[in-house]
Amino acid sequence: METKNTVTAAQLKEALIELGVEPGMTLEVHCSLSSFGRLEGGAMTVIDTLKETVTGQGSIFMPALRLSRELELTEEDRRLGITVKIKILPPGTQRTAMGIVADTFRCLPDTLCGDGVISTAGWGRYAQEAVNSGLDQAVFHGGKALLLGVDIYKLTAMHYVEDVTPPEIGGMFAPGEEINKVYPPEEWMIEAGHPPVKAWYTVQRLAFGRGLIREMYIGPCRAMFFDIHDVVSIYRGELIRDPYGLWGLPRP
Repeated sequence: METKNTVTAAQLKEALIELGVEPGMTLEVHCSLSSFGRLEGGAMTVIDTLKETVTGQGSIFMPALRLSRELELTEEDRRLGITVKIKILPPGTQRTAMGIVADTFRCLPDTLCGDGVISTAGWGRYAQEAVNSGLDQAVFHGGKALLLGVDIYKLTAMHYVEDVTPPEIGGMFAPGEEINKVYPPEEWMIEAGHPPVKAWYTVQRLAFGRGLIREMYIGPCRAMFFDIHDVVSIYRGELIRDPYGLWGLPRP
């Protein structure tokens, strides 16, 4: 039942337009449904409103990673140095760590989706590109990011500019042979350590400072909207300029 604290579909659409979402746009969307408190119609309201706003001449991309949420670590995990433990889910899994909006979107008949563990779901004019090249269309051809109730750490596009990262940095936190024996890489995603600094928040702060991110609240939901390439280019630039400093790591 709708209450005065419920965000309606009309309010959501009005807010999206105010943020700058327009017909014909390509959007990368990440959404926490719970951030709205109560949203009239739930996940389908988010999806239907996005489609109505960008129209069939636009495109919507959402994550379709076949991954569980982070699982609780055991004492043995901690002894091995594990800091993150995520299960790779089997094909056909309905619910993932991507959230109910992305999971619902992925399963709709007019959505196209890759079948790998790390996949993208797409709808609209460039839907096939989700299967062909993931987020390339959104990242490199003028796409916008819409973050609803989440921050830059959900922005999959950030990974698309990490090719300039020194391999030694990734290797610092990769699981070793002992961990891989317990948690085979084809079944698990494991991290063994964390950088001291959350570098993506540095990028988010720089983007705000340069006026690149529009922000507003839709009920209690914090929404951010920006040009993907503008923001990920900040990340790429910092990775080239000072990758170790960006992550708070000692220089070799």
